[in-house]
Amino acid sequence: MLKIPVLRCLSLALAAALLLAFHTPALANKSLVIATATTGGTYYPVGVAIGTLISIKHAREGITASAINSAGSAENIQMLKNKECELAILQGLYGAEAYHGRGSYQGSAMQQMAGITMLWHNVEHFTLLSRFAKTGTIMDLKGLNQRFSIGSRGSGTEGSGRVILGALGIDPDKDLSLEFLGYNPSVDAMRDGRIVGANIPAGVPVSAITQMYAMMGDRSTVLDFSDEHLAAVNKDFELWVRFPIEPGTYPGQTKTINTIAQPNILVVSTDLDEETVYKITKTIYENLPFLNNIHSATTAMNIKQALDGMPMPLHPGAVRYYKEVGLQIPDRLLPR
Repeated sequence: MLKIPVLRCLSLALAAALLLAFHTPALANKSLVIATATTGGTYYPVGVAIGTLISIKHAREGITASAINSAGSAENIQMLKNKECELAILQGLYGAEAYHGRGSYQGSAMQQMAGITMLWHNVEHFTLLSRFAKTGTIMDLKGLNQRFSIGSRGSGTEGSGRVILGALGIDPDKDLSLEFLGYNPSVDAMRDGRIVGANIPAGVPVSAITQMYAMMGDRSTVLDFSDEHLAAVNKDFELWVRFPIEPGTYPGQTKTINTIAQPNILVVSTDLDEETVYKITKTIYENLPFLNNIHSATTAMNIKQALDGMPMPLHPGAVRYYKEVGLQIPDRLLPR
């Protein structure tokens, strides 16, 4: 006699569970993962800020997001491909090469991702001891034949440096005697005369460049890029943009540094639906002060620069928001 109520209860519980699963299948797919980089860099805290914002604004709708640390852009692309994350922060160059099947992704394009927004710029600082700066431009590295740090071996700094120099006809392995140092060690080596210059891309102001100007004054300089140099660098991808560093940004800097910058970008799996990506994009741009208070890197974000250097088509959800606010979207960024 006791078995009948128990069976009925089990049947009712099973029916309720099936009904819940039938009515809320999408909610199980809205616990989003944002792939970033190591916890000591900028990608991770910015990812945490974006994830926190999404979760605060959309938890009641079943949309939450959390950032995880990773080895950086290359691993993030693989995680998107393996469906281990829904969103990722990437260096623009890695996104461009992966999407278009170039560079280290030759013959294995990864197009299961789409753009949401540019986040902030990695500004190119090619430094050089002033006595070697004949023109004050990046072409002073052509035929220099001196010790020059291109960044830590295997890093994004080395990778982007090689792409930039190669596009300008400068062979890093022939025109320079390469060293593979981090940012602050590069400046220390310049001060001690062990190297004559370094490749230091990062968001402005860069602490290592501040240190360089403070310690060395006019004995060191950051090289300019002309419009022709920018066009050459962008021959394969419309990635880099003009970035003037205003006087006074660094100690004793009296002239504008006319350099270039590539974007760090937020991308998303093409599997994620339009409505969710629309909400994410809208939430980011309608709550920038929130992000700014969590991490200073996000202070560079604004709607007018949202598409700067974006190397792949946008997700339809992002397109929907940008059209809603009247942003002009280049044809190359419209979904295929």
